[in-house]
Amino acid sequence: MIAPAWMHQQITAEEYDSWSEEQCADIEIVDGMVVVSPSASRRHNRLAKILAVALEAAAGPDWNADLDFDVRLQDVPLTNRRPDVVVYRADTLDIMPARPEHILLVAEVVSPGSETTDRIVKAEQYAKAGISYYWRIEQPPAGVPIVYTYVLDPATRSYRDGDVHTGVVEATAPFPVKIDLTRL
Repeated sequence: MIAPAWMHQQITAEEYDSWSEEQCADIEIVDGMVVVSPSASRRHNRLAKILAVALEAAAGPDWNADLDFDVRLQDVPLTNRRPDVVVYRADTLDIMPARPEHILLVAEVVSPGSETTDRIVKAEQYAKAGISYYWRIEQPPAGVPIVYTYVLDPATRSYRDGDVHTGVVEATAPFPVKIDLTRL
């Protein structure tokens, strides 16, 4: 199989913005280059859905929580990430692309093949972009999910360790929320 030409050249924000939703599905753009993401497992999708529903219910009317949409971290070189869960200002629902200043929290469910990207690369990119909270969900082969929470240190633009939750998340920031991840 031969990859399309656009997978071998840097993509600008203007080019990407002209693409259809179908062309943008299941990809991220990092430093202008297309990164194809494999389909997630049902367990991965279920975890993301449980998180999004609980976060939206706890966040109040000023915030939405949704799954898998572009967040434009920078225009040049273009970097678009598609976090598994995004908590964003409700009044920015129709603003495209979503920008870091619209985002309160992003969460990534770590899957085989995305470990380094989710644990290190994305965390650094989200922090550098100024997103206040980052949650990383690990899926051990046996047992319940483990959620690591991080809080942005605005002075250093890096995340400080927050709490670690096994099975049930009981967080107070960015708002009080209790999420039972044992009920997959």
